[in-house]
Amino acid sequence: MNDILMILLKISLVIFMAGNLLDMGFRLDPKDALRGLRNVRFVIHTLLWGFVLGPALAYGITLVIPLDYPYAIGLILLGMTPCAPFVPMIVSKVEGDLGYAAALMLLAAAGTVVFMPFTVPLLIKGLAVDAWTIAQPLLLMVLLPLAVGMVILRVSPTLAARIQPVVKKTTFIATLVMAVLCVIVYGKGLLGVAGSLAVASQIIFFLIVTTLTYWFGFGLQQEQRVVLSIGMSTRNLGAALAPLFSIAEIDQRAIIMVVLGLPIMVIFALLVAKWFGRTAFKR
Repeated sequence: MNDILMILLKISLVIFMAGNLLDMGFRLDPKDALRGLRNVRFVIHTLLWGFVLGPALAYGITLVIPLDYPYAIGLILLGMTPCAPFVPMIVSKVEGDLGYAAALMLLAAAGTVVFMPFTVPLLIKGLAVDAWTIAQPLLLMVLLPLAVGMVILRVSPTLAARIQPVVKKTTFIATLVMAVLCVIVYGKGLLGVAGSLAVASQIIFFLIVTTLTYWFGFGLQQEQRVVLSIGMSTRNLGAALAPLFSIAEIDQRAIIMVVLGLPIMVIFALLVAKWFGRTAFKR
């Protein structure tokens, strides 16, 4: 029974990831994204926090906090995978720059595929997985659906407009199914993290990365700093889980650590939206 649930969970994860990226591709106007990509400061901040400082912070926390090694693996993977698919929704609510949100998501998707296969073996010692094993699911579930969506939008905006609602509804259903299956499959493990410092380590990670990306967004306008902070305070859980699901005998606590990031990330995203929304209102 558990094997069947795991298969269903992996299928729902694939639909969740590919659907979100395909949906983003349908709405990602390259002209909007180019505004952000032309801003060298924004690109440097995004790549630096997304793929250097973010992973380094997660790795540093594992050195300071005595986590069980599987939990440390999960935290480091979270540190390598910035930007959740729902970032544009939050950015629009707090009056951030949606063009820069598009640029950030594009950079995050491409950066995850390029950097993660090399940083995982570097930062996670003893994880028996090669770069290509990590890159394969990321290419299929991150870059390919995003590229397909953008191509369809470019070739036929009408077709993209027709398909997008179906993709969005299917992805929403897959998200609910995935959440329910995570609770069923990993419920006991999630309850067991209480005394492991796993929750504390994630709170510290999200708190630091959320505040510092905003405070140290030197040279960026308010609307752009908001986008950077929201993008870095959320994580692409599907991308973090992809290499773990590709390893046959992975310690389940590593997966549980990534799954634990979902409620913590959502809480931080809501707090960030409330805070930045208040700032936008004052302006």
